[in-house]
Amino acid sequence: MTPSQHLHGHLIGQPGSRDRLNTPALIVDLDALEANIATMAAFAREAGVALRPHAKTHKSADIARLQIDAGAIGICCAKIGEAEALAAEGIESILLTSPVITGPAIERLAALNRHIPRLAVVADHPDAVAAIANANTGRPLRVLVDVDPGTHRTGVASPADAVILAQRIADAPQLVYGGVQFYCGLQQHIAAFADRRSAIADRTAYLQSIIAALAEAGLPPPTVTGGGTGTHRIDAELGVLTELQVGSYVFMDREYRDCDLGASFATALTVDTSVISANAPGMATLDAGIKAFATEAGPPVILSGAPDGSSYRFMGDEHGAVIVPGGASAPGLGTRLSLMTPHCDPTVNLYDAYHVVRREMLVAIWPVTARGRSA
Repeated sequence: MTPSQHLHGHLIGQPGSRDRLNTPALIVDLDALEANIATMAAFAREAGVALRPHAKTHKSADIARLQIDAGAIGICCAKIGEAEALAAEGIESILLTSPVITGPAIERLAALNRHIPRLAVVADHPDAVAAIANANTGRPLRVLVDVDPGTHRTGVASPADAVILAQRIADAPQLVYGGVQFYCGLQQHIAAFADRRSAIADRTAYLQSIIAALAEAGLPPPTVTGGGTGTHRIDAELGVLTELQVGSYVFMDREYRDCDLGASFATALTVDTSVISANAPGMATLDAGIKAFATEAGPPVILSGAPDGSSYRFMGDEHGAVIVPGGASAPGLGTRLSLMTPHCDPTVNLYDAYHVVRREMLVAIWPVTARGRSA
């Protein structure tokens, strides 16, 4: 039992129980979450592209099951630990989107491949392919060529390198050549749609040169996976990706709202916080600070509980401030505020559970299944 279940399990099903939660609390609006999942699933079906959502966003077996039930072919995980945690909860189709290199990690990868029927992993170096091929994977393991889109984070650096790596995979008896991965992370948050589309079109042209080189070598990629929430419509329009790795659409944080996606997807993830001090004019102190939100994307956005035009300011590890506009009254002691997360993925990793609400009633508590599983 998580601490959240211990504190709040007795509130499940009670009308108005959201207001009785201890704060700060990570909240999922179930109506919004279900609508977001349905919207993306319908989009993928209509576009004729497979949907493999990225579970690094939610780290939740419960949400992964909802996505698969809606039509997703499986999920992505960034780390082997995430994949292990979700596989233990019955998720059977997983793509690991980061290279697995070290000996201990490859042993775990092989064990996971023996445990679930549809595991795949990316690689970007012949030595990694050789190490995986020599592991006791039990059954053939699908390996995709990770292609660098220009960020120099991971991925092969050229069409020629892609062909060499694909051939190494295809030649290994224990491996199955699965295709290519091409994730343009930097382009996901370009604010103006026209600029975002231009950037993705340019990168997709490069991807097509990779695919052409592979096809010429007799290695056409069975799967071309990538994309994200910020570019999913562009990726589908361009028609090169066969599989979308969308993630943040389930929650819709402030970063993606600023990229004009708020009209397509609802805000489903918030943090509820309470006023614990209100002695200074024009402001009040909240019980949610740096430990309650990821901070690299700026402050959260106040959605309710304070006058229009109010803003949030970090005040340390445990505290934040709500600053009200001139002439407005600050919220009083005990007032509940709901805040939109600036960046959902790392914010989720700070909590042990989701408090799932439907119209202000707590209806479930879901564990953050893969919280902290960064290795």
